[in-house]
Amino acid sequence: MRPIANEIYHQLRFALPIWILWLLTNWWPNNRVTIRVRGWLHRPFFKKCGRGFAMGRGVTILNPQNIEVGDNVYLAHYVWLNGLGGIVLEDEVMLGPFVTISSLGHTCRKGSFRFSGSVPGTVRIGRGSFLAAHVSVAYGVTIGAGCLICANAAVVRDVPPGTIAGGVPAEPLGPCEEREATLTSRCGWRSVA
Repeated sequence: MRPIANEIYHQLRFALPIWILWLLTNWWPNNRVTIRVRGWLHRPFFKKCGRGFAMGRGVTILNPQNIEVGDNVYLAHYVWLNGLGGIVLEDEVMLGPFVTISSLGHTCRKGSFRFSGSVPGTVRIGRGSFLAAHVSVAYGVTIGAGCLICANAAVVRDVPPGTIAGGVPAEPLGPCEEREATLTSRCGWRSVA
């Protein structure tokens, strides 16, 4: 009886309310106000969620009770997170559109992946890292602080801090170098002189 009670609790505490929020807010456009409101509405469902959380529309969050979110984290539209094995998004992490992070890996039994279960592994994304569009991150991976993961990469191994990585599977391409921005807002260009 205990597993059934746990499943009912999980559905009523997490799955159903998040689905209702998704239904109510998914038609909102992605702009500075709505992404912040969406983030604020979803905060209570996470294991931990810092200030300034922002979220685009169409984001799918499975098992948020095992996801820790730092300050000023941004999830772009249609990000997909499965936190059953644990996900940690440190401060100032940005996930681009259609990023997929799964903290579970499927197992194979008797020649089939169907009904064979999963293996959990915590995924950690370091402070200030940016995962560009369509990046996939496998279970158990740690991406260090200040990393840039190029679009369409499949990250299956740990990435050291301060690294640009890309490809399938993702490989280090070089160090991230600090640069001065020339555009800081929609209102205009800032002189670099």
